Amino acid sequence: MTSIGERLPRKEDPRLLRGLGRFCDDQDRAGQVWMRVVRSPIAHGRLVEVRKPGSAPGGSVVTARDLPPGLRIPVRLTVQGIDLTEYLQPVLAADEVRYVGEPVAVVLADDPYEAEDIAERVEVDIDELPVTVDTASGTKAAEFELGYGPVESAFAQAAHVVTVEFDVGRHSAVPLEPRALLADVDPATGALRIFGMTKVPVFNRDVLAGMLGVDENLIHVHAMDTGGGFGVRGEFYPEDFLVPWLARKLRRPVKWVEDRAEHLVAANHSRQQRHVASAAFDENGTLLGLKDDVLHDNGAYARTHGIIVPELTLAMLPGPYRVPAFHGRIQVMLTNKTPCGTYRAPGRFEGTSVREQLFDVAADRMGIDRVELRRRNLLTADELPHTRAMSTLGTDVVLDSGDYAGLLDKAMVEADRLGYRSQLESLRERGHSAGLGVAVFLEKSGLGPQETADVVVGTSGEVRVHSGGTSLGQGIETVLAQVTADALAVDPAVVTVVNGDTVLQPFGGGSWASRSTVVGGSAVHKAALAVRERAIQLASRMLEVSEDDLEVAAGTIRVKGAPGMSVSYAEVATACRPGSPHLRNDEPAGLSARRRFEVEHMTYPYGVHLALVDVDTGTGHVKVLRYLVAYDVGRAINPTLVEGQLLGGVAQGVGGALLEEFRYDDAGQPQAVTFMDYQLPTAAELPHIDILVAQDAPAPGNPLGVKGAGEGGVTAAGASIAGAIRDALGLTGPVGRLPMTAERVRGLIEEGT
Repeated sequence: MTSIGERLPRKEDPRLLRGLGRFCDDQDRAGQVWMRVVRSPIAHGRLVEVRKPGSAPGGSVVTARDLPPGLRIPVRLTVQGIDLTEYLQPVLAADEVRYVGEPVAVVLADDPYEAEDIAERVEVDIDELPVTVDTASGTKAAEFELGYGPVESAFAQAAHVVTVEFDVGRHSAVPLEPRALLADVDPATGALRIFGMTKVPVFNRDVLAGMLGVDENLIHVHAMDTGGGFGVRGEFYPEDFLVPWLARKLRRPVKWVEDRAEHLVAANHSRQQRHVASAAFDENGTLLGLKDDVLHDNGAYARTHGIIVPELTLAMLPGPYRVPAFHGRIQVMLTNKTPCGTYRAPGRFEGTSVREQLFDVAADRMGIDRVELRRRNLLTADELPHTRAMSTLGTDVVLDSGDYAGLLDKAMVEADRLGYRSQLESLRERGHSAGLGVAVFLEKSGLGPQETADVVVGTSGEVRVHSGGTSLGQGIETVLAQVTADALAVDPAVVTVVNGDTVLQPFGGGSWASRSTVVGGSAVHKAALAVRERAIQLASRMLEVSEDDLEVAAGTIRVKGAPGMSVSYAEVATACRPGSPHLRNDEPAGLSARRRFEVEHMTYPYGVHLALVDVDTGTGHVKVLRYLVAYDVGRAINPTLVEGQLLGGVAQGVGGALLEEFRYDDAGQPQAVTFMDYQLPTAAELPHIDILVAQDAPAPGNPLGVKGAGEGGVTAAGASIAGAIRDALGLTGPVGRLPMTAERVRGLIEEGT
């Protein structure tokens, strides 16, 4: 019996489709009060006074003066040993505000409407200071370089040098469900139960414990069902301290639910970078060297992600190509805008867009077919594993396995089979400005260092898994159930997965960076195998045969070649209870195991995107007609879920490529605070999406052979659509910027370059 590789329906769906999901806003407690955040209306200024309205009850307005002094939210991952302490965000602004939307006070009331009314009457007196919205004029918080090899000599000997300037606009995730938090307190002990910290609950528990000055065991975090995460949800924001701190202070439950306008100015933004990238080629189009100089706009503060995005931008820029020499420099600038963090495929969406435009421009200038130039420079399967003398996220860059050129060829064959190029030719014959974009990319996944999992078999034979991951919509419950069922040889239907409960699994690493299946799944696999081994041990006593004579099949442990001589997992679990004649005095009770899985390096999936677009040269409107993603995931635990991840990623990528952008005026006022201004793609903007999931290169670094799938759908969407627009318009230079709004496309048409 095997469950891995099967297209099983999601275990999550019966409850979600019947409206039985447990989202944070569904939670209420008797006697709870509601919190509302008062945010700065000014982008930069000296905070003079916060005055509560005269009619507000005492204690209903809380400012920084009421908080413990000096609170700053720490980063989760340190990058290149850079200390960002002086740029960390305070819980509430005390002396100075640095972006529109920064929390300056919170209001408490018995219902959310009253809280909102009071918040609107709070007067915030701010002396305005000069505002910086231009990235280059900001405060430099960090600068670092990554690279290897003799870059300058590579460029000196090059037959062709191509340079492009490329801007990526500021956008971010807008999950269906805004952020929410409920803290329930035990009045006697001050112990907290917190609902809504879904993504990295153990990290957030530990940060909160440190800021409150209590032991982490006094905090019980319950991850909830969540309407999408995408990197922005679940990090530790100011509200994640304020809600539980107020609950302990008031000895009452406190609840906060963010509205959409708040989300657009308060949750992490991402992406905004300016690149000047160059590539050096010999006379045959062989890449000799690559360099990039990047200006990264990080907004007003360094939040929990620190400067991960800038580092990943540089570390992943060489992608799947054979790059003998590389140098990247990045300057991390602070401006008076919403602080930044990660958003699905952080750094890779940006870097892939730039690098693939560089290849398109270079191919045209050298007179080489775009696909052939890529194929010529991709690392071959024989060259892997391939080590680059760089590190990212604290690990060396070791590209583990793959057949990059093979997947590119598969993608092109599939595109031809599906009629992409014939449709392109037909459109052009009919006078359309149509274009085809091709982009190859490298992803990363499975960041460690560890994940812990428990597998427990009950006396009914039901199996429970306590995972450190969290369910953000990716189907982790189903995948981990399949992994467990495969190891135990049971039906996945008897497996229940409990994610993100810090009491049941106090050592979980969370779900982020496409790590849940790679690292979390491997921990579950190890724990399930340990349970299987223990079950065989007990069964040998029960059946009075050697363990070597036993085998596991269809939920039973049976004697080989002896039909009828078997025991079920349920019977073994019962035999593990105290008082059982089969349980020895020095053995722990129960049929269960906790195992930890550690990884030394990340694993690197890879893929190819193709976009077919039709450009209206009169309006500048770009219609994406067809889209193909080819992606090697190593081993697909559930191919349907892999495809779902890729489809969703493409949808977000279309938004980032064509529509979505947070803009600010000169006073630092955000120009996109509703969905009237921040334009998300709808079903009308999305093309038919073809998916080709490959399993040609299993990951050697984990027992399942899996690589992450969470971000591959979005990584090259900007690159492929930009390439398609460039192809449609017959440009000789790069498109220069994402998103390619109609206004910008018209500008390119008028420039004609």
